[in-house]
Amino acid sequence: MAEPAGPGPTGPNRPVEHRDAFVNGGAYGVLFVLGAVEALMGSFQYSWMLGPVPAAALGCCAALLLTCLLAGWAMRSLSGALIPAIAWIIVSFVLAMPDAPGSVIITNTTAGQWYLYGGAISAAIGVAGAFALWTRKQPRPKRVR
Repeated sequence: MAEPAGPGPTGPNRPVEHRDAFVNGGAYGVLFVLGAVEALMGSFQYSWMLGPVPAAALGCCAALLLTCLLAGWAMRSLSGALIPAIAWIIVSFVLAMPDAPGSVIITNTTAGQWYLYGGAISAAIGVAGAFALWTRKQPRPKRVR
C-alpha cells in the first residue's frame, strides 16, 4: 500500500526552518508579554518613595533597561530588544492617558514623570545598546577573489 500524499513531511522529517520560525515567533510573543507585564506592574507600583527619591520608578526603569539588553542579547537581534520596549511604551502611555471621567493611573507627579520619561529613555538606551552589541559582534564576510 502506498502512503497517502500529504502537504509535506511531518514528524522528524519536517524541515527545521518551520520549527525555528515557530519558536522565534513564540519567543517574540513572550518578550512582548514581558514588556507589557512590566509596564502594567510598574504603572501601579511606580509611586513608592525612599524619602524624596522615587525608588520604584527608578527600579522599573532599570528593569526595563536590563530586559531590553538581555532580550537583544538572547535573540541576537535588534528586534529582540525592540519588542519589550514597544510593549512597555504602548501599555505605559495608554495607562497615563485620562479616561472619559478624567482619572488616570500614572499621575503627573515626580515619580510618575520619572517612571514615564525615565522608562522611555531606558527603553531607547536598551535598544541602542543591543544594536551596538549586535552590530559589533557580527562577523565580517570574507572577500572572494
